[in-house]
Amino acid sequence: MRFGILGGTQVWNDDGAEVAVGGPARRALLALLLVTPGEVVPVDRLADGIVAGGPDGAVPSAHAIQSQVSRLRSALGGAAAIERTGAGYRLAVADEDVDAGRFERLAREGRAALREGDAEAALPLLGAALELWRGPALADLAGGEPARAAAVRLEELRLTALEDRLEAGIRVGEHRAAVPELRELLDRHPLRERLAALLMRALSADGGQAEALVVFEKVRRHLADELGADPSPELTALHGELLRAPAAPAPAAPPAPLTAFVGRAEEVTDVVRLLRAARLVTLTGPGGVGKTRLSAEVAGAIGDEVCFVELAALRDAAVLPQALLGALGLRESGLHLATGPHGPLDRLIAALAGRTLLLVLDNCEHLVDEVAVLAARLLAACPRLRVLATSREPLGVIGEHLHAVRPLDDGAAVTLFTDRARAVRRAFAPDPAAVGRVCAELDHLPLAIELAAARLRTLSLEELAARLHDRLGVTGRGSRTPETRHRTLRSVVGWSWELLSQAEQRAARRFSVFAGGASVASALRVCDTDEETLFSLADKSLLEWTGGRLRMLETIRAYAAEQADAAGETQEVRREHAEALLELLGAAGPELLRGEQLRWLPALAAEQPDLLAAVRRSVGARRTGTALRLIAAAASYLWIRGAAGTLAPQARALLDTVGDTPPDGLGEEYAICVLVAASGPAGPDVWHRHRAAAAQALTAAWSDDRRPGRHPAALLLWMLRNATDDGDTAGAYALVAGRRDSPDPWVGAVAHYVIGFGALGDGNPAEAERAFRTAAAKFRALGDRWGTALALDALAGVAGARGDGRAAAGFTDQALGLAEELGALEDCADLLVNRGDQRAGTDPTAARADYTRAAELARRSGSTGALAAARRGLGDIALAERDADTAQDLYTRALEHLEPHWVKGLGNRVRTLAGLGRTAEARGDHAAARARYRQAARAAESEVVPAATLPEALRLLGLPEPLADRLVAAMSGQWAGDEPAMRRE
Repeated sequence: MRFGILGGTQVWNDDGAEVAVGGPARRALLALLLVTPGEVVPVDRLADGIVAGGPDGAVPSAHAIQSQVSRLRSALGGAAAIERTGAGYRLAVADEDVDAGRFERLAREGRAALREGDAEAALPLLGAALELWRGPALADLAGGEPARAAAVRLEELRLTALEDRLEAGIRVGEHRAAVPELRELLDRHPLRERLAALLMRALSADGGQAEALVVFEKVRRHLADELGADPSPELTALHGELLRAPAAPAPAAPPAPLTAFVGRAEEVTDVVRLLRAARLVTLTGPGGVGKTRLSAEVAGAIGDEVCFVELAALRDAAVLPQALLGALGLRESGLHLATGPHGPLDRLIAALAGRTLLLVLDNCEHLVDEVAVLAARLLAACPRLRVLATSREPLGVIGEHLHAVRPLDDGAAVTLFTDRARAVRRAFAPDPAAVGRVCAELDHLPLAIELAAARLRTLSLEELAARLHDRLGVTGRGSRTPETRHRTLRSVVGWSWELLSQAEQRAARRFSVFAGGASVASALRVCDTDEETLFSLADKSLLEWTGGRLRMLETIRAYAAEQADAAGETQEVRREHAEALLELLGAAGPELLRGEQLRWLPALAAEQPDLLAAVRRSVGARRTGTALRLIAAAASYLWIRGAAGTLAPQARALLDTVGDTPPDGLGEEYAICVLVAASGPAGPDVWHRHRAAAAQALTAAWSDDRRPGRHPAALLLWMLRNATDDGDTAGAYALVAGRRDSPDPWVGAVAHYVIGFGALGDGNPAEAERAFRTAAAKFRALGDRWGTALALDALAGVAGARGDGRAAAGFTDQALGLAEELGALEDCADLLVNRGDQRAGTDPTAARADYTRAAELARRSGSTGALAAARRGLGDIALAERDADTAQDLYTRALEHLEPHWVKGLGNRVRTLAGLGRTAEARGDHAAARARYRQAARAAESEVVPAATLPEALRLLGLPEPLADRLVAAMSGQWAGDEPAMRRE
């Protein structure tokens, strides 16, 4: 038998049938007994909670209550016993038999999962808890202090569970759906600061920082007017965070079209409905039929978070996962360059696993097999993901639903033609029948219609119709197969092309070299033309202007590229295109290491498809010098942006051509090529084969202090790679540390940064701190956020090792702000874990908040290592609160994702193993504790510095001294697991 008090008082049999309890008095009596199931409720409390039947509201007598109990026993039968005990009654049922008991358990478990950073697990628990509510708590109790107190308590738990569920939804990307409910709740509870904080976070996650700040101001005024109080430190800190930080990296959205969407409103609704029922939908149809535009409209109507990935420019299927990461605004690696043990596909899956998202993959036909494999893998691993693809052919994946995009109907085609005609001739007065005949000649294909309508600037409708009929001839009649429509479109493109002037044709041919569109400046240079010609092409729909850049539709670009081949211009234009990119990258290089970083990063991100295309073409044409110079010039951008892996396959192919002998004068570029190639999936093999040649070449390039190398970033990249992989750490240290007096101030800053780590290895923390402070000051003076963040993180480590948690947290705060500016979510997660460690001993509540936020960012960035570190920190908090079961679970889950031989995760692995030892010790299992302590100690000994003693290794890893002492004692056989030692700790 089950009981309900979350609403009216109800009883159900095991088969779900409701049991008739009786009138209001009996339902009130049962509700009072169910508030504390299994516990004795005094008769006077029962009397106080039951309304008398008479008009005077008299309190029932003990005899009357006994009578009601007797009737209630009869109604319940033998399924639940009501026992008389002393001066009261008790209902012998378990908490789980009462909806309130189940609600409290589910809400408690959901909140625990949320505190551990596992919002995905929390959502179903909290949803199930809230579904148990049928109305106001204890609705059948008329009053009395005990009844009111119980109802208020349950309603407060309900509101807290609602907040938890909304927070979990925001963390998994459902921030848009949360906003309306949060607004309604905050209107009902205007002084509830957690609701305000959640609404602020939900709004800012969708780019609404300004709205979020308005919410704070309203709450601040309410608090002042109603309570004479200020917002809490937590809400004030969130307000400051929104003021300081730019918006988090957002997934790519489709370019905003400049023209109206005509004739497919019902089709948009149909596709949205199909996506609600199916998780993979492919829009199929011939080129020019409107698949891309339809997908963009569906993306705008779906209501979920959307990531739009343009694949037309991508020719290397090996970097598909990297392309998706970039479109999501995510990085392949952190600012320290360590990519971790998992590849880009693993990171992509981890980032999408708990996220509600529509992934639009546009123009898949040239990579259809590879896209199909990737889409199937993502859909299998990411239950909240939906995929909308556009392709001339199906992907062929099990579960794929196809939607054939057909040409426009007669009315929509006429409307589109008229709309576009009036854009070039405002006074155009259409003859619907004549326009209809033209559209029929064009097979009602939207792109063909747009190209034809653009010609009404110089032709009359009758002239246009006649020329089209002459050009299309038989093509415009007969069967309407996709092949026929493709021929129609090609004929219209060719006809439109022939009407261009020679200057326009030449510019269009040359523009086809751009893979991802072009700025006006780049187009002017590469196309060797003037602005009037470019914008004339745009007027004639051969180019389009979106997002501040000129673009060419793929159908037209393919035709223009064929014309460039026929004119013998392709190789010349590709060389000019590469030189233009080299010029742009050369101008950006110094600025990327200075205060203009944030301006140049998005500018170069727009050029990334063209960089990939230029490198691929140069490698394919065996122009090794150009390819090496392109990769080297892009190195600073690629690593600050965390996108080096996108060029790794081409860098590896280039090394296969070059071998171990760099071209004359390009030794530094060769070394950078090795670094880029080593960042990909085959990195270890590339590194071992080419490291020695690269080291020799880089050393030669930087041998003369009076004539430094061309690419300062190469020194830092070389040192970081040698420190994190199986490299020549000593040789790299000598090369970089020796540049402390370089005339290039950025190189001098790098040298001091490296010297600091050398001093740490020598056991001289004071010298290390001086070097790191010098590096931080030099980087900061230049405005380089990347270098400054690295140096501040190192200073935090030194301060933490000497026990100055406040100073360590201060350095970490500064580094965190810089990492946020660079959009480095994984680094933000790492830094939040560090800050949590730094203040766990003095402010565990703040530390828990840091670990929880770190877990959220780690999930969003796809960093399983950072997520494991956050769980380890939450395990430490649970253990400090004497919750050994939760700590054990968190440590165990953390250990699953901490690779045993990954240096960057070693400190957290050692701490996790030690944490498992502490949980065993807390349970009194000293043998298991000793085994875990020894396991942690061996990990530290074997992976840090081979020559370091165990205490030195643990110090370098930043372990708290009491914990380090435990590990040392366990290894020496001197630890006995005495309880007084644990109490002292």
